[in-house]
Order: sequence, then C-alpha cells, then structure tokens
Amino acid sequence: MRTHFDVLIIGGSYAGLSAAMVLGRSLRHTLIIDGGDPCNKRTPHAHNFITQDGDPPLEIAARAREQVLAYAHVSRIEDQATELRGADGAFTVSTAAGTSYTARKVVFATGLHDGLPDIPGVLECWGKTVIHCPYCHGYEYRSEPTGLLLNNDHVPFMTRLIGNLTDELTLFTNGPATFDVAEIEARGVGVLQEPIRELEHDGGDLRAVCLADGTAVPLTALYLHPHLSQKCPLPEAIGCTLNEDGFLQVDDYGLTTVPGIYAAGDCTTMLRSVAYATGSGNKVGAMVNAGLLL
Repeated sequence: MRTHFDVLIIGGSYAGLSAAMVLGRSLRHTLIIDGGDPCNKRTPHAHNFITQDGDPPLEIAARAREQVLAYAHVSRIEDQATELRGADGAFTVSTAAGTSYTARKVVFATGLHDGLPDIPGVLECWGKTVIHCPYCHGYEYRSEPTGLLLNNDHVPFMTRLIGNLTDELTLFTNGPATFDVAEIEARGVGVLQEPIRELEHDGGDLRAVCLADGTAVPLTALYLHPHLSQKCPLPEAIGCTLNEDGFLQVDDYGLTTVPGIYAAGDCTTMLRSVAYATGSGNKVGAMVNAGLLL
C-alpha cells in the first residue's frame, strides 16, 4: 500500500466518506483513516435523509464505504490517527499501528464526543429513546408522553419546538430552575425540579423518569443536550482554532485556520445529522480538490 497521498481524511463516517467520493472521482489519491467509532452507533434508524429515511445508520455507512472504495484512488484503513505534523503541501500523520502517511492536504471529519449526564439508564437509552434532535427523531414520538431534560436559557425555545410535536411534554430541570417557571407552565408544559434518580427502561426503551422523591413519570422519549467536545485532539494540537461553541472554526470552503487543513461534518457545527454531514463532506471534497490545483 502506498504511503503518500494527495489527501488524508481523518474520520470515515458520513462526512469523511462523502469527501472521499468527490476526491476519488477527481482522481486524487485519498486515504481515509477511520477509528470505527461513529457517534450514532447506538441509533437504530436515521431520518430526514431522502432516499434512505428510516434506514439504520450503520447500514447507510456500510453501503457508502462500498461505493466510495469502488474508486481506485481511494483507500481506507481502520486505525487511529495519533499525531499530525507538517505544513500545507507536506503533512505527516502517524497512527496507533505505528505507520506514517504523508499528504498535501488533510481533512478532519472526526465528529464530536457526547458528554452524557451521570444518571443511571441514560447511556443504555442514548440514541434510541433518549434523544437530542426533534428533527432526527421527533416525528417517531409525535403525540407521545415526552420529556425534556434542560435547565438554561434555551428552555423557552426548546419547549416550543418539542411542544409542536406533542401536547404531553414534561420539563425536567434536575434541580432548581434557572428560568421563569410560570412562563413555561402557562403554555401547558409541566415543570419538575426534583433531582432525577434514574431512568427506568427495558433494553433501552424508556419507561419512566424516576425522581429522588420516589415519583415515576411514565415517558416514551426524553430529549437532552449532551455536553459536546471535540472527539479528536489533533486539530487543536496542530493549531486549528475552535469557535466560542467548541466547534472547529472553518470558512465557507471548509478551510480551518491552518492552511491546507479542512474540516467537515459534526466537528464543525451544532447541526448534527446524517444529511448535513454528507452534504458538508461533499462540499469540502470539492474545495480540497480545488485547493490542490493552486
């Protein structure tokens, strides 16, 4: 296998694969380095992605890999990138397996880490019935008894957004509320400030939110916002700037603040979906190809 490429793509999920397809079709020797740990691995179905609405995300990714790797200029290894050094036109990536690869350009498609609250049952339900996005999952739980775990300035907006999908919405603050409770309750949303003890579930299917006072609130789904952080430390280590929200700062072309390094997908935005990541990768692939012409 060759060790020098036009482009190294670190991260091989939807954004990385989409960028690789563009580059492969542009006859650019491209290597995808994929750790094999997508953030939506627990999610049974992907939605809001035309032609594949409702398909399991791991199956979508598997089909994508098959199609992308059909291009002779694209290769993929399952390994962990551990170090990135160099500059535009001459980058070197080292991996956990002890191999080094060089390239003219680099794309980070490394996703985000979901920091979940330390509540028993959350991890088991995460991605299935404990969910983060009304656009990705809300339709499936329309008109169902639904919860929202949130306690910040976004409460008014999020209760309206989820309240458009169900009239049976309960807001859990997991401690004293930091917002105007009366305003939220006036819109028919129940507000419970008692700390959460655990989530009752059956194999990840949520049954109830159990509070410290012994109350059990039957629910079908619970929304929460995980604490997001960069999954890969390499962009920061080489000097890529994070914006105030912790995402990689990129321009309209997907270029980071380090020349020759691009980023696509979840690591760059709060708009987390298979469709957005795929579109982002497609654009960045074209921009990288254009950059190789200069």
